[in-house]
Amino acid sequence: MKLADIQHVHMVGIGGIGMSGLARLYLHEGKEVSGSDSVPSGITVALEREGIRFCLEQVAGNISDDVDLVVYTEAIPKDHPELLAAGEKGIETINYFEALGMVANEYYLIAVAGSHGKTTTTAMLIDILEEGSLDPTAIVGSLRTRTHSNFRAGKSKYFIAEACEYRRDFLSLTPDLLVITNIEAEHLDYYKDLQDVQNGFRELGSRVREGGNIIARTSDPNVAPVLDGLGVEVVDYKKYFDPSLQLTQPGLHNQLNAAAAAAAAATLGVSTPVIREALENFAGTWRRFEYKGELNGAPVYDDYGHHPSEIVATLTGARERHPGARIVLVFQPHLASRTAKLKDDFITALSQADRLILTDAYAARKQDTEGLESKALAEMIQRVHTDTRHIESFDAIAAVLKSGVTKDDVVIIMGAGTITKLATQVIV
Repeated sequence: MKLADIQHVHMVGIGGIGMSGLARLYLHEGKEVSGSDSVPSGITVALEREGIRFCLEQVAGNISDDVDLVVYTEAIPKDHPELLAAGEKGIETINYFEALGMVANEYYLIAVAGSHGKTTTTAMLIDILEEGSLDPTAIVGSLRTRTHSNFRAGKSKYFIAEACEYRRDFLSLTPDLLVITNIEAEHLDYYKDLQDVQNGFRELGSRVREGGNIIARTSDPNVAPVLDGLGVEVVDYKKYFDPSLQLTQPGLHNQLNAAAAAAAAATLGVSTPVIREALENFAGTWRRFEYKGELNGAPVYDDYGHHPSEIVATLTGARERHPGARIVLVFQPHLASRTAKLKDDFITALSQADRLILTDAYAARKQDTEGLESKALAEMIQRVHTDTRHIESFDAIAAVLKSGVTKDDVVIIMGAGTITKLATQVIV
């Protein structure tokens, strides 16, 4: 099925950040769009306001006879009533990444892949191509601070999208220009080890169209084996690293993200002055070291980091931005299984905060039933970092923060799950 064949698309799990961006694209293309989710959110409210029919109750009746295609997020079980109803009616069902590929592969596709930094690099690249008058269409895995949206409607041949490595989902994409920010042992509930992760990225690299390019840091020992012998021209983004660049987001990791975005834009013909201006004006994205307000005079940041490398990068950036301040970190592990497999790395990373509070792990997947729970992790960290506590309730954490934080602190609320609610709660 092609985009032109679709009149009405129904999206199961439409409130997700990727799904909602794709929903906006369908709407922009003149399609009728409906969708469901288990909970309402600011995103679903915005989608309704834009003209998308939202169903809070996820039932078979949501699949009307005029639906041409059902798109679902991978978090949806195969026996979901809407998927079963679609099957009974003979309606095609595909997951988000297959749907993204259906649309994006018809463009000159710029795919941004990597274990970390995909969202920020994608958003930076969107800003640069806007300023360079390349007018891209884009879906980003967050809300751009500049536009408060995860979708950009363009009129050119260019399409920018994040390429997610989980379950090799990025193999639905056929890029013309592939950006690889970095590669680490991640998603070990699916991949066997780092080499398996690298094999996945190598498969993606082999899908780059003839005449295309890969943007990567060739000196990265985790990336170099992926590139070897692919037969695709590689541009080393380290050559575009500029320590004098005045970014609004702190940290070496953001300087590297900027270098990757700059290399991709330069490959597309955007001039250096335009690239530099766009990067220095880049305002960031939702939940990437996002400033939320103050608590007792202390700045409060909300951050999506959930891997040890991301924790270290954010804490390092915070110290760069606020030298001398006490870093108070509230962290919600994302999947008990990930926490168990990267236990030692989590202990090292989380110990870099001056004061640490752990809340219970967020189980993003129903199969995440085994692993290391937060209370046990907290007990392990306490052996090397005494100012560590496990507190289950967000309300209890908020009370502790409100009574114990001063103007000499920096508060970071971190995790990929529901912890973002706490960032708003503590500044109210």
